[in-house]
Amino acid sequence: MSASTDSIDEAGRAVPGVERQFDGGRNGEPKPAAGGPPRVSAATLGIPLAYLAVTVFGIWWIDIRPAAVAAGLGDIGRLLQRMVPPTTGPVPALLTLTLETLWIALAGTGLAAIASVFLAAAASRHFTGPRAVRWLAQGIIIVTRAVPSLIFAILFVRIFGLGPLAGALAIAFHSVGMIGKMMSDVFEEQVPAPHEAIAAVGANRMQNFVSTTLTRALPAAASLVIYRLDINVRASAVLGLVGAGGIGVALQTAIGSLNYRRAAGIILAIVVLLLILELIAYLVQRAVAEHADEHTESRLFAPGKEASTPGWNRSRLMRTGAGAAAACLFLFSLGQLSVNSARLGQAWGNATALLAGFVPPVFTQDILLGIFESVIMAFTATFFGVLIGLVIAVLSTRHLVTFAPLAFTLRGLVVFVRGIPDIVYALIFVAALGLGPFAGFLALTISCTALASKFFTDSLQNVDPAPIRALEATGANRVQIFVSGVWPQFVPSFIGNSLFTSDLALRESAVLGIVGAGGVGFLLDESVATLHYQQTAGILIGLIVVVVALESVARWARRKVI
Repeated sequence: MSASTDSIDEAGRAVPGVERQFDGGRNGEPKPAAGGPPRVSAATLGIPLAYLAVTVFGIWWIDIRPAAVAAGLGDIGRLLQRMVPPTTGPVPALLTLTLETLWIALAGTGLAAIASVFLAAAASRHFTGPRAVRWLAQGIIIVTRAVPSLIFAILFVRIFGLGPLAGALAIAFHSVGMIGKMMSDVFEEQVPAPHEAIAAVGANRMQNFVSTTLTRALPAAASLVIYRLDINVRASAVLGLVGAGGIGVALQTAIGSLNYRRAAGIILAIVVLLLILELIAYLVQRAVAEHADEHTESRLFAPGKEASTPGWNRSRLMRTGAGAAAACLFLFSLGQLSVNSARLGQAWGNATALLAGFVPPVFTQDILLGIFESVIMAFTATFFGVLIGLVIAVLSTRHLVTFAPLAFTLRGLVVFVRGIPDIVYALIFVAALGLGPFAGFLALTISCTALASKFFTDSLQNVDPAPIRALEATGANRVQIFVSGVWPQFVPSFIGNSLFTSDLALRESAVLGIVGAGGVGFLLDESVATLHYQQTAGILIGLIVVVVALESVARWARRKVI
């Protein structure tokens, strides 16, 4: 992976460039079979057909009918009318909760970044220590990535009690999975020559890692951590729904008391906070990251007067200042987590009781049915979200539609929709439509549409323009240009990003039941609240198995398609 921030996408890992998306092809073109047309892999046809089959079943299971959708839209419209005009209530109280949300995200992201350095180093295939350590590190990364942050929040509230400490730890544990996996990939993709040179002069393992692997990975790692912070602010905004602090507490109180106008004001406050932080994250990424081109390498220091002495330049000063500011913010955020000795003293006993209660895990028919419903909701929502997102992406790029105001409006709408967490949509739909998977399906469909449209728009903007220009020179119309010049290049990204959208939807569907929107989340919340930890363990194991299985399918598909 390059140190460029452009290689970091919302998929949590590097999204291959167009030129790498087909085995043996150039500029995104499929490698042709000898004497015949380009070969279409089984994954290219099989994965869309599998989605279609699951969606047909999901339409029946969730009871998605045109009449029900029309009636639901009417109910949602009436609820939205009750939310206008939005009010915020006491502004100081709302501001305090908003800042608490920010401190939870900063503290959790910082803790995850520190832990991920060690886990990624141990999980990398270049690790020369005991194999058992590598397996343990890989296992921790897999498990923490599979369990959503809201589920971690439920468990940590049980261990540490209500408040922001549980929220920060939930953010940290879940983020370790993504940051650790990505850092491990960055470490593995580095050329081995500097590592071998340092080892040859007698440096020990730690000296070698710090002076070669870690320093060269810092630009990409900084971009990754900044991006993860953006995700974590979105996640921490709703942790208050399970008592883990932040602005979600106010949102739950407002909806629970049917004060929908205040709920709307809180949702708008969350969106504004997320949009501001997204802009700040983008600007900081540009400031701290080094972009390598084909003639230069990303490097941490400028040349000094002597070869052995690193020098200072504007870029290094900015990075140093940004690093110092980030460290100060992280330390300050840790001080805002309401940590006290009494809580920490009780935590060990609570954690021991919780973990002891996990054995043996219990798998009931209700658990299997809940996980099954979560999977059906996720895949059905992904299918509709991908279709709608593809339409939005096509209308947002110049390859088919050249009306700039339309593209700008659609992109702004997607940014706004992405600013609202999934579970907030679920809360609104449950309030309007009642309990059940239909509300969860609608919430996930909106989320999948916004996510897929962003992925697809970014991919369509980066396709090779040469085939497009050639078709334009022959007088082809816009539809012909898209079908023949754009779509063949876009297929690998379409498949890969659709799979990743499913992965995220599955994680979210597992927690929407907490607010009554179907799936296994209700059972999970209930099992923790009633101290049925064996059932909790069974649910967590089931979710991990399903998520790991989906990731395995995604890896297979990428090998076949990308």
